[in-house]
Amino acid sequence: MGNLGYGWRVLAGCLMALTLLLTGAIAGFFYAYTSSVMRGLDAIPAAHAIVAMQGINATVRNWVFAPAFFGTPITAVMTGALLVGLHHRRAALLMFLAATLYIAGAFLPTLLVNVPMNEALATVTAPTDPQAADRLWREYSGPWTWWNTLRTLFSSVSLLLVGSAIFLAGSIRR
Repeated sequence: MGNLGYGWRVLAGCLMALTLLLTGAIAGFFYAYTSSVMRGLDAIPAAHAIVAMQGINATVRNWVFAPAFFGTPITAVMTGALLVGLHHRRAALLMFLAATLYIAGAFLPTLLVNVPMNEALATVTAPTDPQAADRLWREYSGPWTWWNTLRTLFSSVSLLLVGSAIFLAGSIRR
């Protein structure tokens, strides 16, 4: 393949790096919510937490978030396909597995659970009664955080698989 083979290997290296970056970014994003954001919101008066989360949810879909959220499975699949073409089948399998786990455990729960919960929260006015606000926030925060922790776990396992695929692809001698 000569130079063409070298070009494909360089492209694979760039895609592997991009996949690692995007997967790490989205895993870190979900981790930050579980480890600090939701804990911080749980520590303030519920009416304030509701308003703060509404603000976060209204702005989270942006050009900074989108590449990691949507790009992670796309780049993992593209990288896997390129690795198949370069005869790095085991590394490719790990990339495909990373994409599958991310889609099943982070992407779909986001679309099917967390976003609908966010949209429901967006329709309410934070109660002025502290007990009503506490009840509303507990009903939202507990399940939302549980699902987010699941997203954190799955995206972190995806990150581990991407790193393992890169290691495996780099350790193959030609």
